[in-house]
Amino acid sequence: MKRRYAMGSFLAGAAAARAGDEMSGPALLLAGYAVGGSATEASALLAGITVSAAVGGPLLGALLDRSPRPGRLLARALALYGTGLVLILLSLGRLPLQLTVLIAVFTGLLGPALSGGWTAQLPRVVPRERMPRANALDAMTFSLASLVGPALAGVLAHLLGAPAAVVASAALIACALPAAWTLPTGGDEDRRRGRDKAPPTAPAPLTADLAAGIRAITRTRPLARATLVSVVSCMGLGMLITCTPLLGERAFGSAAEGTLLLTCTAVSALAANAVLARRPRTIAPDTIIWSSTLLLAAALVLSATGHPVLVVVAALTTGVAEGPQLAALLAIRHRESPERFRSQVFTTGASLKITGFAFGAAVAGPLATHSLPTALLTAAGVQLVAGLSFHAFALGRGSRAFPPRS
Repeated sequence: MKRRYAMGSFLAGAAAARAGDEMSGPALLLAGYAVGGSATEASALLAGITVSAAVGGPLLGALLDRSPRPGRLLARALALYGTGLVLILLSLGRLPLQLTVLIAVFTGLLGPALSGGWTAQLPRVVPRERMPRANALDAMTFSLASLVGPALAGVLAHLLGAPAAVVASAALIACALPAAWTLPTGGDEDRRRGRDKAPPTAPAPLTADLAAGIRAITRTRPLARATLVSVVSCMGLGMLITCTPLLGERAFGSAAEGTLLLTCTAVSALAANAVLARRPRTIAPDTIIWSSTLLLAAALVLSATGHPVLVVVAALTTGVAEGPQLAALLAIRHRESPERFRSQVFTTGASLKITGFAFGAAVAGPLATHSLPTALLTAAGVQLVAGLSFHAFALGRGSRAFPPRS
């Protein structure tokens, strides 16, 4: 019963924190535009809080790995992130834009706590034999957050104003604090016994842990392969998201309809992971990783036609591929990550995906302005490259940096 409650608390906290995070981006955009009256100011805030998240991941992960109570450190990171959102709101129109963006940059450093930092604690909550289903349920919280967060931000901004949406996003993150603070400090019994028997040693320098965490990703072949595929695939998804308003305008006559396509994607991703949670061992995670890129490529080709029915089918197909791909990626990280560097592997991976997404979005803008089908077909090609990179790793030789856990 204790473990069942712990898993429920974990999922509730993850869903609340991630919904707040998904709310924060649209809410900051709306607040920046409403208070500053400038799209440039609004986009600068979003860029500041997003770009710095790519930098903060490795450091935050290393600190979580070194902490004897990572749950409490995670809770502090969430509290600071929520506080940062409120400070950004309070500074809008009162401080120079440069200072407000600087607050957003420092706040964004803690962003990976809501994604990889939280998921890395899952083995502390459930035993190893229950990890496949627990991992699929955890992945569902991402899809749920992407469905609820932006919609809630839009509704609150419409009813109460954009600042209320920012406050609500911070409040949702605050709701996750008790679940994070009370996370167990240990995992499986064998890991606890192993730590008890190990002689005390002086902690390694933080820089050494950072370097070792990077080696854990690059030299563990299945982990490096999954990380590369996910980053390249996320680049293609960034291109798709950037094209969504233009796609909505071309297929349905309104750029606003593009947001409905994202809703379709989130719903189908949630449904796909719900099925996966019921039968988590049906398909190997490594198979899902590469095959999902082929499905995403097909969806992008369908989107490029601009036909309304095919565009909706493409949005649903994107979710069917994207949701299980995330669940598979998390499963591979849990399976392959050395216990000592688990949090760093997760937060660094999240940072790399953010970087890939941002790069894809930046590339897609000029392409879509010139030709929307060209941008979408290029994104499809990126997905094919992601799938091919998996098989390129499979054909190569190399050894693992760390032996597999028994």
